[in-house]
Amino acid sequence: MTTAEKVASHHDIDLQLLYFTSTSLSADGESLAAIGEQDGNPNLFRVDLATRAVTQLTHNTEGWLRSYVYFDGTPYRGFAKASVSFDAQRNRLYYLQGRQLRTVDFDGNERILAELPDDQVTAFTHVSADGKLICVPTTDEAAFTEDKAWSERHKGIDARVQRLGLNSYLRVFSTETGEQVLCEPVPSAWVTHVQFSPTDSNVILYNHEWPSDCGIRRVWLWDGKNHTQLRQEGEGRSRLDWTCHEMWERDGKAVIYHGLYTDGTAYVGRAPIDGGEPIEIRLPADWTRYGHFTVGPDETMLVTDGYYRGAADDEVKVSPWISRLDLDWRDGAIRWRVLGRSDSNWDSQDSHPHPITDAAGRFVYFTSNVEGRRAIYRLPTAPDEPVADVSLRPP
Repeated sequence: MTTAEKVASHHDIDLQLLYFTSTSLSADGESLAAIGEQDGNPNLFRVDLATRAVTQLTHNTEGWLRSYVYFDGTPYRGFAKASVSFDAQRNRLYYLQGRQLRTVDFDGNERILAELPDDQVTAFTHVSADGKLICVPTTDEAAFTEDKAWSERHKGIDARVQRLGLNSYLRVFSTETGEQVLCEPVPSAWVTHVQFSPTDSNVILYNHEWPSDCGIRRVWLWDGKNHTQLRQEGEGRSRLDWTCHEMWERDGKAVIYHGLYTDGTAYVGRAPIDGGEPIEIRLPADWTRYGHFTVGPDETMLVTDGYYRGAADDEVKVSPWISRLDLDWRDGAIRWRVLGRSDSNWDSQDSHPHPITDAAGRFVYFTSNVEGRRAIYRLPTAPDEPVADVSLRPP
């Protein structure tokens, strides 16, 4: 079995990848953008992949901001760990510090772009492929202030948004001037994930978080005029399925996602944005351990930190594995290769492995706290001897 190579660590700082909807790897392959936390204060860091040198870019001393998924943070103050998005072509990071939308480059040059309203709660953000726009999703704060909602985390928030007639907003800012160029309301929804199309900055992929009818109301597109559901009932799809972690393919032609059918079987899906029917592939009945599926260089490859269940003595509740999937979507077949172990204990959002590949698909990078502190590791995607090599075909 190939042992994962540690590519980013520090003796007194926990380091982790950015959330997987934003790459952490620079376009030239020389650097990695990371979140580091020391003494309860998260900040942004650059990692030189050749020398392993770690350089601090921001200097937050106010803890972390209360936001999705960091419900235990401080209101209106601190670094927003969920907010970071990386423009890999220009080596520029975008993030929230309290109510301020900020940007910093790899030389540590920082500036404030805009200020958000006080009555809004934020979540994951995304920068457009051309680097000109940054989208910040927000939700009316009243959704989180009733019935001790912060301590309840996600429970009841979607129902409360609908009952109180609250909104989320797709707020788009110019990365040059900081001007808010768009504020599109999303009525009666809790929006937490946004992603510009990699080929068209007029199109935004977004979600409704934790709705009761998650099977059909999770994944949406907005094209500047229309809001379109990408997964609807039919062909074995139910509104009562669980669907999550939508993500663009690199060519912008389709969106991948995953979840559980009502019978408890896990699936991975692909929805073309041209109006074609989604394709979904069922996984083996006992492959249900939570994880994330993220895109490779094209539609035939994904990587994941979950689902695979190995030997009978592997009874841990969370997955210790990092895997590569080679998919034939038309025939519903997967070659599933287990690359190695992450052995992260998944004790918080920060220690989720959240694997990503480089643009060429040569390595998969992930976060793990297997040695106590969080650090960033990588595995080759084409090992000589994978841990397991399983052919999954439709019945």
